Amino acid sequence: MTSANGRYVVVFNGEIYNHFELRERLEKESLSPAWRGHSDTETLLACISSWGIDETLGLCVGMFAFAIYDLAERRLTLARDRLGEKPLYYGFLSGALTFASEVKALRAVAGGALGLHKGALAAYMRLGYIPGPQSIYEGIFRLPPGTTISITSDEVSRAQLPCPEAYWSALALPELHNAQSEPVTQTDALEGLDAVLCNAVKGQMLSDVPLGALLSGGIDSSLIVGMMQAQSMKPVNTFSIGFEGSAFDEAPHARRVAAHLGTCHTELYVNVQDALDLVPSLPATFCEPFADSSQVPTMLVSKLARRHVTVALTGDGGDELFAGYERYFRVYNGFRRIGPMPISLRRAAALVLRHTPLPLINALARMTFRFGNIRNPADRVRKVAEVLASRSPSELNRGLLSLWDSFALLPGTKEVDSVFSRDLPHASSVIEEMMLADTLCYLPDDLLVKVDRSAMASSLETRAPFLDHRVVEYAWGLNLEQKIGDMEGKFLLKKLLDRYVPRPLFNRPKQGFGLPVDGWLQGALRPWAEDMLSPGALAKHDLFDVDLIRTRWKEHVSGSRNWQQHIWTILMFQAWAEKADI
Repeated sequence: MTSANGRYVVVFNGEIYNHFELRERLEKESLSPAWRGHSDTETLLACISSWGIDETLGLCVGMFAFAIYDLAERRLTLARDRLGEKPLYYGFLSGALTFASEVKALRAVAGGALGLHKGALAAYMRLGYIPGPQSIYEGIFRLPPGTTISITSDEVSRAQLPCPEAYWSALALPELHNAQSEPVTQTDALEGLDAVLCNAVKGQMLSDVPLGALLSGGIDSSLIVGMMQAQSMKPVNTFSIGFEGSAFDEAPHARRVAAHLGTCHTELYVNVQDALDLVPSLPATFCEPFADSSQVPTMLVSKLARRHVTVALTGDGGDELFAGYERYFRVYNGFRRIGPMPISLRRAAALVLRHTPLPLINALARMTFRFGNIRNPADRVRKVAEVLASRSPSELNRGLLSLWDSFALLPGTKEVDSVFSRDLPHASSVIEEMMLADTLCYLPDDLLVKVDRSAMASSLETRAPFLDHRVVEYAWGLNLEQKIGDMEGKFLLKKLLDRYVPRPLFNRPKQGFGLPVDGWLQGALRPWAEDMLSPGALAKHDLFDVDLIRTRWKEHVSGSRNWQQHIWTILMFQAWAEKADI
């Protein structure tokens, strides 16, 4: 779209939720053009024409990626939303700065002649996703959340790639509660959260197309739906899926929450074959190697929702803002217990655990009450070894998140620098440091990639009220104790959800949106996996330690170890590489 004054041309992806408010301000300041329509794209152009890009970005509330060209200055600017909900890739190709929402578009521009970024591959093998700003291809980058890059025609001719500049940064979040002039009481914290989150929900419910919500029955999605229903004159459309005969089935929880709130609820039960039928489409959907297996149920529920609505609100972001992951407390409590022990003694104990024969570990562990019902206690014992060997809580957190040792798996490859190997700003506690790391990396590069790609594959637009930057800033402005109480994840969110849903309907252990991948790999997916993990297929790219992968595959198939996440990571790379013809 071209601006009314003819100076700017924009391509825009996303939504600016407060664009009508911005229009009103332009009109009050006598800066509005003769409006041609009601789109937020036109509002964006009018704001930039009047106030410039920097001020406009500071005023926009939304999720977006856009490129705007200033014909007067011959300057192109790329911008991405604060939390990274919408994707934006860029790089120099054939003497031009090229950009797109999907990396496969840039590969098409390059005619397929893009080299594999082995450092990004190593990071993928460790994490199951590629941490930004790298992509799987050499020379192609993801614009970091909350940043812009700007380049003139002259700079393009000199092939000077600009550095991203931040207009908003999650790195500043830990300082927000230090800036409070007066302490906030627990009551005030709850009222403030109710107000700011309700306002975000209200803004994101504005839509000229059918709207609903994805409901798992967990705390985050139930709270969003509760707020939606409280502000709606008719039943909200909600959607969930269940898995037949699976321990991963969350549909009954969602059904009870929906019944209490009075939503118009739709659920679909799927079987193993429904899920397996999606596996061949995963490489094309995600464009890069991506191994979060919850991508499958996310695609299924998106497909279900799109049959009825065009826009769906989600509960994404609640875990990172309100300490919803059990891992936070495991790291905190685990290191508090072992921290005083000499590191030499801890590492000696870890060495013993790592070299104790697996049958002996399993036999001894099953004799204890704690491990009696666990199929492979050795997997848990190996994690204990990681805890003992860790020198710091951040190292322990990295260990719990890590899959493959990329140095062993990919000989001679150096992993790219990721947020887990950088010094982050000082936070008030270990838990806040992990929350910040997840906000900077896991949230934009795993969770939001999963949701955006899965939903857009069905032409469904998803919106996340928790990621309204005003909600994010409010949450970080509170002290950690106000959010977790006496070491309880999402303590404040649960208090707020009590106003909408009775606690017995949601007060249960966090389940996650996972799949029984371990059993699938031993059953229905085994022939496909055997083909992908054959020695010839693994050796094709001359990247991996083939013997290491084959050993773990055999252990998984035999049931002696559960390597489902490790194997899924390899399989998703192999499937992607086959599709991309690497």
